[in-house]
Amino acid sequence: EYPLHRHVSGFTSSLRTSSAEAFVPTSVDLANGLRRPHQKPAILRKISAAQQLSASEVVTHLGQTVVLASGTLSVLLHCEAVGNPKPTISWAKNGEEMKYNDRILLQPDDSLQILAPVEADVGFYACNASNALGSDTVSIAVTLSGKPLIKTSRTTVVNTESPAVTVDIGSTVKTIQRANVTISCQVAGVPEAEVTWFKNKVKLSPAHHQHDGLLLITNVSLSDQGLYSCKAASLRGAVTESSQLLILEPPRPLPYLEDLEAVLSSAGTSTHSVLTSPSGTKMTVSPGSSAVIGCAVDGHPTPNITWFYSGEPLSMRHRLLSAGHILQIFNVSDVPGGEFSCLAQNEAGSLTQKTSLAIQEYLWSADKLMACSASCGHKGVQLPQLRCLLDGAEVNITHCREKPKPTLQPIACNRRDCPSRWMVTSWSPCTRSCGGGIQMRRVTCQLLTAKGSSVPMSNEACAQVSKRPVDTQNCNRQPCVEWVASSWGQCNGPCIGPRLAVQHRQIFCQTKDGISVSSDQCSALPRPLSTQNCWTDVCGVHWRVSLWTVCTATCGNYGFQSRRVDCVHVRTNKPVLEHHCSWRPRPVNWQRCNITPCENSRLLRGGETVWDRGRKGGGVISQKSSTVHL
Repeated sequence: EYPLHRHVSGFTSSLRTSSAEAFVPTSVDLANGLRRPHQKPAILRKISAAQQLSASEVVTHLGQTVVLASGTLSVLLHCEAVGNPKPTISWAKNGEEMKYNDRILLQPDDSLQILAPVEADVGFYACNASNALGSDTVSIAVTLSGKPLIKTSRTTVVNTESPAVTVDIGSTVKTIQRANVTISCQVAGVPEAEVTWFKNKVKLSPAHHQHDGLLLITNVSLSDQGLYSCKAASLRGAVTESSQLLILEPPRPLPYLEDLEAVLSSAGTSTHSVLTSPSGTKMTVSPGSSAVIGCAVDGHPTPNITWFYSGEPLSMRHRLLSAGHILQIFNVSDVPGGEFSCLAQNEAGSLTQKTSLAIQEYLWSADKLMACSASCGHKGVQLPQLRCLLDGAEVNITHCREKPKPTLQPIACNRRDCPSRWMVTSWSPCTRSCGGGIQMRRVTCQLLTAKGSSVPMSNEACAQVSKRPVDTQNCNRQPCVEWVASSWGQCNGPCIGPRLAVQHRQIFCQTKDGISVSSDQCSALPRPLSTQNCWTDVCGVHWRVSLWTVCTATCGNYGFQSRRVDCVHVRTNKPVLEHHCSWRPRPVNWQRCNITPCENSRLLRGGETVWDRGRKGGGVISQKSSTVHL
């Protein structure tokens, strides 16, 4: 192979070939393929210099690189294909379907024509030929004389099964582990560019399987995940494109779930827990309790988890915790027994894990008998012991309250004559309430028969069984005590109110003989008061008021009247200093009066105006003026 550059008016054609001129089918033998009745499409690459139709028009076939120069008015890209049925031709630029307009035209022979090419037309143009048997694609680079051009793709490739995947630089690759990934960095441009590869901005050595613009990453693992960049550099400049490699791990089951213990500790002791598994687990719970179900899965990226009950979305009251890994059911009685499943999904695949839920039933049981109510005589009975059971274990009977109770029939027991025994009556009242007294009772020996009758027996018959109980005992041996109070002390205190002065006295507990004892011995008796309110002579005062004086006016706005206010002693009726009455509200000693309009007035001779101030000692206000003023 050797590079061949031929200059044509308006452009330069650069290609690699092993023959000067030939038609090379990409997928069939030309000698035999054209004669076959059915044939997959094959695009012909014409390895020759582009033809010059005019000084500004360029015509070329696929398999070459077109470098645009100034003065180019038209570029015509030929795409010739063979196949049976006849292939359908379509064009794409940089991996996206071509959008035709008045400048980019599709000719009748399926050639692509670009009129008045500009910098935005630079790129990789791909011709695709397809029929019912398959397809074939060949591309051509159209670039400017300057920076290199890299063929890129902006697609996202997800590989979950294939052992190998190949993409153009610029793509995002998501693949399973242990696959072989090839990233292609096809570069066009004049002069030729040198290709350098980087991972996470760190240059890769040639030992990383680089050749012909291809980067091969074999047996990929999580450590290979990162950003791979291809840098194409020439004397005219450099350009860089990158691809993101993401490693996929399908969801897989885990043997434990760390967050489950924390959820259980906060949920309470009545909460049951279980982990799902691909083969299925089982959990038996009591009615009314809560349950926590864990979906322990892992994967890359982190799987999304969806929960189902009997194959349907959840409808009961629930809560999802730990990013959906934990399902908490508040009351299992809301659902009958059934299967819960969690579906874990990511781009690498899916995994379903499940568990079966069984709800126990509360039942009444009367299989045990209570102890006999008597050891002998005629009243001994046994009742069946009513118990509430859950899975054979006794629980609180409130759990069975909605279940109908079985009928309980008492059973006679220990119906036989009782041994002779002492019978006693109640103690008589004590002869004294304090200081020591005596109380008595009657003691006899009797035998209770199986028929319920009582037969008197001799004291010797009972003495052989037990010692005779006493029939007399002492009582109320505590000393007789009483509360004693001293005389009231002096009445004192601030005279702010008539009942706030207080006086005190001492209270003692003593015996009837006058001996003082602890107050605890009198605690059963009502205790006299040791403090009380009292009345002092200083507080025996009040405000005394006189009659109101005559109002200074019969009408108008200036009348007032007053009265005398004194603080006097209640007993002596003599005035005292006013501060002794300060604890009582002081009456007012001045007020306005006769605040009414003056309706009658008259003018006298000479301009004198007179108002009558009333019958009660009033006065006359006069004013000599030609004008009346109030």
